Amino acid sequence: MKDFQQVLFDRYAKTCRQCTGEEVYRALLAYTKERLAGRGYQDGKRKLYYLSAEFLTGKLLSNNLINLGIYDQVSAFLAENGKSLAELEALEPEPSLGNGGLGRLAACFLDSIATLGLPGEGIGLNYHLGLFHQAFQNRLQRETPDPWLTEEGWLTASDVSYEVPYRGFTLRSVLYDMDISGYENKSIRLHLFDTQIADESIVGDGISFDKNDLLHNLTLFLYPDDSDDAGRRLRVYQQYFLVSSAAQYILDQAVQRGSKLHDLADYAVIQINDTHPSMVIPELIRLLGLRGIGFEEASAIVSRMCAYTNHTILAEALEKWPLSYLEEAVPQLVPIIRRLDAGIRSRYPEEESTWIIDGDGLVHMAHMDIHCGFSVNGVAALHTEILKTSELRDFYRLYPEKFSNKTNGITFRRWLLHCNRPLSSWITSRIGQGFKRDAGELEKLLAFRNDPAALEELLEIKAAAKRDCAAFVLDNTGVEIDPDSVFDIQIKRLHEYKRQQLNALYIIRRYLEIKAGKRPERPVTFLFGAKAAPAYVIAKDIVHLLLCLQELTCGDPDVSPYLRVVMVENYNVTAAEKLIPACDISEQISLASKEASGTGNMKLMLNGAVTLGTMDGANVEIRELVGEENIYIFGQSSQAVIDRYAAEDYDPQEILEEDGEVRSCVDFIVGPELLALGCKENLTRLHRELTGRDYFMTLPDFQDYVKTKDRALAGYEDRTAWAKKMLTNIAKAGYFSSDRTIRQYNEDIWHL
Repeated sequence: MKDFQQVLFDRYAKTCRQCTGEEVYRALLAYTKERLAGRGYQDGKRKLYYLSAEFLTGKLLSNNLINLGIYDQVSAFLAENGKSLAELEALEPEPSLGNGGLGRLAACFLDSIATLGLPGEGIGLNYHLGLFHQAFQNRLQRETPDPWLTEEGWLTASDVSYEVPYRGFTLRSVLYDMDISGYENKSIRLHLFDTQIADESIVGDGISFDKNDLLHNLTLFLYPDDSDDAGRRLRVYQQYFLVSSAAQYILDQAVQRGSKLHDLADYAVIQINDTHPSMVIPELIRLLGLRGIGFEEASAIVSRMCAYTNHTILAEALEKWPLSYLEEAVPQLVPIIRRLDAGIRSRYPEEESTWIIDGDGLVHMAHMDIHCGFSVNGVAALHTEILKTSELRDFYRLYPEKFSNKTNGITFRRWLLHCNRPLSSWITSRIGQGFKRDAGELEKLLAFRNDPAALEELLEIKAAAKRDCAAFVLDNTGVEIDPDSVFDIQIKRLHEYKRQQLNALYIIRRYLEIKAGKRPERPVTFLFGAKAAPAYVIAKDIVHLLLCLQELTCGDPDVSPYLRVVMVENYNVTAAEKLIPACDISEQISLASKEASGTGNMKLMLNGAVTLGTMDGANVEIRELVGEENIYIFGQSSQAVIDRYAAEDYDPQEILEEDGEVRSCVDFIVGPELLALGCKENLTRLHRELTGRDYFMTLPDFQDYVKTKDRALAGYEDRTAWAKKMLTNIAKAGYFSSDRTIRQYNEDIWHL
């Protein structure tokens, strides 16, 4: 580590032992950036550009040290000099560039692209204040800005800049680069565009700001509140800022590599990650037109360049923008979109459901992606089948050759080597180093399913992770939890379809049982982590319910020894790295057919959690891999749910009238115990939603969920049998490596 000592001395004229933690952190950051740059960058004639509204990278220091192969060396050197790498990591701000699975997936994909040595780059926006920082006040979610940009960080300013034209004004974008390291390989870059005049001072109370101040607000927040017209228009302006900057950059880069533009598809392929970057299609056509290429040829070129990933069947996420918004913000795109739509109408006059512009003047971004690109993929086997047979059926009939499945994956370097080093070391001791490069080698662990010593070691690793997690929870929430209790964990974006409310109803049932004198042999700790979108009222009501249950269970001396509910504040990647290694039961309980894939389910099984879930998303593939005896499945099938929606025959009142236990659990939400702690407006609104609409069918699955979760908790008591379930889940998690996913994208779509 003489080279690092030299960095410290050059900066501060002190030894490592003499430096403060902040000084060592800054020097280590600079040293790591220099080592990454020294490795060089992946390049090639044909490059991938992964366009995404979000990249949830998490903290980068330790991950980069692991990928550079110097983590242990650096950690040992710091320890010898009285410093702790963990303490330095705590000084690093987490980049506020993402929200949930979509952004985390994009970050995992970049890691795998670099690791596999593929020429690719990510392109997004440099959000100054992120999604928001979540704080809990009076058991309600409060949003505040989440600043993360510092004078010294992972971003490097470039001299790349573009004019982005809007009606009535032009904004100049500036490009910042972030190195994404490959595991024992070169790096690639994440390009983040910003404005020169973004102004954080315009943010007022909480995260409120003037949404019409477009000159200063475009890169302040990820997903600005779109509950009003001003917010929805801002989303259009923000998305165009991303795609126009990206398109100009992609063209310039291709020309530098030798493209004559007519052959652009030989030099660039664009993966459109969900519908947020969809305007890149008409923007590329516009830019090619400015460079002398006619509309028909430009459209053909772009159609050979663009591939689209669908992440959801939820209508709210399949963006549709009023044509009037586009005419107001980006009128230069409107003639192009109209012409693309006219071409579709002339080709498919009877297929009105597939037109780009519908009868209400809404531009369907996903329709444009499918018609004007060459590939459409879902992100889990079940999700892709639902797209083909239901949600995108009419498109599949037109373009069966465009559709494929690419089941999501995660990067094992972060979610095992980084966040669970004891487990990683144990695996290495048992099967060697090969799994770090080829996750499929984890299957070698199956040889130890009947090895008592190996199973006992695995249980000890989990117990230690639970102790570490308990310390984190105490620091984060002030709540003390029992490491010997069962850790039942549900960590993901707060949304009704993910059904945190179903888990809450189970907790209420268990609370009522304990109060009635039925005390379990082993306590259970229910851990939650989730942010609710600022304008998503019911989701915020569910947060409120969970926080009220936390107060109720932790404050009741009859209940707290047996049952505790804890919701971690400001759930992010850093918190996930503490919770995931400690999980016993992984809650993956979305309404079947609604979760496209999930990636948290993969991270949790990799770390030895056992899944409790519906046959939804990648749970289907997890079950196929681990076998029925190593997963707990409940609930309606996806087809039953789809049929029920089609019949429009679900009425929650029928269940409430027939099932007194369900009724008592639901009514507890507005009972005296919770009303004494919570806000009557929030609790009453949530109760009304469950009893009057229950759109995501919480109640029909409740009794099966109760029975299955009770079976899982009973199964936990046979520690040897449970350890075998843990081992099997870890061993079979290799399929869900993002390296495998990226290989499939490249073989079937990108051809880099």
